[in-house]
Amino acid sequence: MPVLFLAFIVIGIDRLSKYYVETHMSLGMSIPVIRDLFHITYIINPGAAFGILEYQTGFFIVVSVVMIAAAIWYVPRIPARYRLLRFGIGIQAGGAIGNLIDRIRYGGVVDFLDFRIWPVFNVADMAIVGGVGCILVTLLYVMRKEEEKQWL
Repeated sequence: MPVLFLAFIVIGIDRLSKYYVETHMSLGMSIPVIRDLFHITYIINPGAAFGILEYQTGFFIVVSVVMIAAAIWYVPRIPARYRLLRFGIGIQAGGAIGNLIDRIRYGGVVDFLDFRIWPVFNVADMAIVGGVGCILVTLLYVMRKEEEKQWL
C-alpha cells in the first residue's frame, strides 16, 4: 500500500473523529462509554504526550515539519521488501500531519479518547505510536536478521 495513501487515510480518520467531537461536545465535556473505564472527553492538549512541554507550539510545529520532510525524503529510498517500515512511516506521517493541523489551528491538539488510567489521546497519537513501533521492529529485528545472514 502506498505510503502517501496510508498517510491520507490516517489524516482522514483523525480529522473526521476530531470534527465529530468538536461539533457534538463542548470543551471539557466527558461522556462515559464504559463508566470508570472509557470516556469520550473533549480537551485541547497544549503539550505532547502526558502534557509535557506545554505551550511549546512552535517547537512542536517545527518537529512535525521535520518529521514529515524526513519521511518524504526517506520513503523513496526504502527497498520495497521493507513493507512494515513503509507502513510505519505512512501512518506515523499521517498522525504527525493530523496533530500539526490542530497545533496550527488551536495551539494544541484535540484529544478525546479517555481510558481514565492514561492521559487523553486521539487517533493521530495512536498512528504515531503505532508507526514508530513498526519502524523500530523493522530496524531492530528485520534489518538486523538480514545483516546477520550476510555474515554467515
